[in-house]
This record gives sequence, C-alpha cells and structure tokens, in this order.
Amino acid sequence: MNSDNQTNRNPFGVIDVPDPDGADVMQFAGTATLDGAADDVNAAAWGTAKSAGQPETIEGNWSSRWNGGADPTIAGDTADKWKQGRGEARVAGDRLFLYFDWDSGARKGLIEARREGRQLVGKYINLTSPAITRPWVGKIVNDQRIDGRFPEGRLDFRR
Repeated sequence: MNSDNQTNRNPFGVIDVPDPDGADVMQFAGTATLDGAADDVNAAAWGTAKSAGQPETIEGNWSSRWNGGADPTIAGDTADKWKQGRGEARVAGDRLFLYFDWDSGARKGLIEARREGRQLVGKYINLTSPAITRPWVGKIVNDQRIDGRFPEGRLDFRR
C-alpha cells in the first residue's frame, strides 16, 4: 500500500508508474528498436543475480545496468557510465513489473510494462525522485537477458 492507503497496481507496494500506456510511451515504442543480437553493445553476460524464481521464467532476481543519464548528486557520474544494481521481476496479468536499484541501493526505480510476446512496452519511475519518469521498451531475449531502452539510453537486466 502506498502512503495514502490506496491499493497499488504493482506487486511491490511502492508508488505506481504514472500512465504506463500514455501517448509518450506509444510514441517512443513506435521508434525504439532492440534486436537482441549477440553483438549488442551490452549483450555479454554481466549479471550476478541468482534467480529465486522457477527455471525458464522471467520472474525472480536480476542484475540491472543502465546508462544514458548522469546523476549530478553522484560525484564523477557521466551519461556514458554504466550504473550497476539489482532487480526483481514479477508478473501480474499481461504486465511485467521490474523493481530495481543503483548507486549501492541508495536509488530505486520501477518499470511497469505491458508484455506482448517477447516485447515489453511501458514506463519507468525513479522512486527516489518520482518526478522523473521515462518511456521504456524491452525485449525478453531469454530467461537470462532482458534488453531495454529509454529515450536517453539503455536499462538492461541480466542473470
């Protein structure tokens, strides 16, 4: 439950992603591409998370990594620097929720995405600074790899 004692859509009990099917999401999804190729810039295995979920499922623990946005509150942070973190995926109906952190867990985010086969279309919210939201699209390459893109860069998940 959120602080207003209202039911959340997400299974993590944090602030919901606002308007995850909005016009900005649909516009971005119409232009963003992810092919899931082995030669992708972020394709190499880098995840360290062990999944608590069942084998061959998207649910469970993940490692997260993103770039494309510099955080002025973190010394030495640049837009092209990969930020490492952890994540957890949970499915609710046709939605995938990815709860993740970075900066040694000090910052947190949530993605809510509609699942269309292996494609994911949605939005993320920076739970540390909730005014920051961005459209996000993803591709489930397999149960060990989710490639993701937002307008300024990448936000990927690995096991």
